[in-house]
Amino acid sequence: MTKRIRLGAAIAVAGLLATATACTGQQSAPGFAGRHHPAERGANGAGAEAHDGRTFTLLASGDILPHATIIDRAATDADGKGYDFRPMLKGAAPAVSSADLAICHMETVYGQQGGPYTGYPTFKSPPEVATALRATGFDSCSTASNHTLDDGAQGIGRTLDALDRAGIAHAGSARSAEEASRPTLLRAGKGKDAARVAHLAYTYGTNDIPLPAGQPWAVDLIDKDRIVADARAARRAGADVVVVSLHWGTEWQEAPDDVQLGLGRELTASGTGGRPDIDLIIGTHAHVPQAYEKVGGTWIVYGMGNQIAGSMVDHEGAQDPRAGESSMGRFTFAPPASPGQRWTVKKAEFLPQWFDAQAGRIVGLGSGAVGGDARLREIRDRISGVVLSRGAAQDGLVSGG
Repeated sequence: MTKRIRLGAAIAVAGLLATATACTGQQSAPGFAGRHHPAERGANGAGAEAHDGRTFTLLASGDILPHATIIDRAATDADGKGYDFRPMLKGAAPAVSSADLAICHMETVYGQQGGPYTGYPTFKSPPEVATALRATGFDSCSTASNHTLDDGAQGIGRTLDALDRAGIAHAGSARSAEEASRPTLLRAGKGKDAARVAHLAYTYGTNDIPLPAGQPWAVDLIDKDRIVADARAARRAGADVVVVSLHWGTEWQEAPDDVQLGLGRELTASGTGGRPDIDLIIGTHAHVPQAYEKVGGTWIVYGMGNQIAGSMVDHEGAQDPRAGESSMGRFTFAPPASPGQRWTVKKAEFLPQWFDAQAGRIVGLGSGAVGGDARLREIRDRISGVVLSRGAAQDGLVSGG
């Protein structure tokens, strides 16, 4: 829970490409440069459609925000042996692991191994979060948020180091200018014909914490021209699909604000050679679910809500139960008929879920899971109403299992 959106602090850093291999040391395929992560899962599992060799599903989820109560719960779940976040995430694991490519939002930075760890207002989370995210099935995480500089450059370094060790790619913050200049490139599928997906991430600001001296590249800040330039650079690097994570919006507001609507229109309207520069926008930060909308043929998820967070109070100081409500977006991409054309979303789904802060567990809200529980049905219906509030059902968005 932090400050409202501010876009004026954006920086202009050139989106230069490097052809070096990934910071994890994995080799990039010929003509496929960048921070490469081979998310090669093959055919989808339960809850996703069977598909041909190149069609793939991409799943995105909301904020991972470990408040002090969440850290304490992870310590309890570890039974005195550190911190275990896997039980919290278990409810999301079937959907996450069955996607060909799964993206999370790691809102906080990690502290030193062994602590101390802190929650709101200045977060330092246990690095065991990263191993739990990987065990759940996530392949990449956006790391640009208003909390990215909560522990300065060293916090960024520890976070990205831990994600690297866990085998999770990342976008939105960097340890060096060279790392910042390379798009995060991922694979969805198997072999040389696997889809190539670029993951880019940006935040509206850093809670007025200045960027580290001499490191203007440490955090990617929202700037329309910068985002478009980076998307075009990623396309030139070989990306079939470009996905942009945006940490934006007004906290506790379910409707997308004017900045989100305006920037969304501008980004989806940008194209090169008759092909859009950006294929999907996924949003975080508002702490409540927001709408999905298809704008100019491109899906925008304005906000997914918190996937994991402790109990939170809104701007009026009241505890807001919506802090535990979220959706995951799942999009099935199909290849174009001819090279150089747009990959199309052949199926768009949202998966409502609830984080039970008292139990410290994610609860899936598919029809089978909800059953006759009136409370869960009410939560599911409220999430669904917000998600569909801008007419996404008319464009084919459906609730996933």
